Amino acid sequence: MIDTRTQVGLTKEERRENVKGAFAGRKAQGKRDKNIILVDDVYTSGATMMEAAKVLKNGGAGNVWAMTVALG
Repeated sequence: MIDTRTQVGLTKEERRENVKGAFAGRKAQGKRDKNIILVDDVYTSGATMMEAAKVLKNGGAGNVWAMTVALG
């Protein structure tokens, strides 16, 4: 994982670029094809959820579901 600047005030495209490559995963033995639920406090553009889901799917996750508390 890398540090990123805050997403507040960024455009949709800037948000995507800001979190691109921000997450890393490793293939966990016995976790392949498991269903995963991502939880985020605020969903604005979806950039964070999409990037995290991509890493999980590339690591062997089955279904990745997203939940959020508030829409921005």
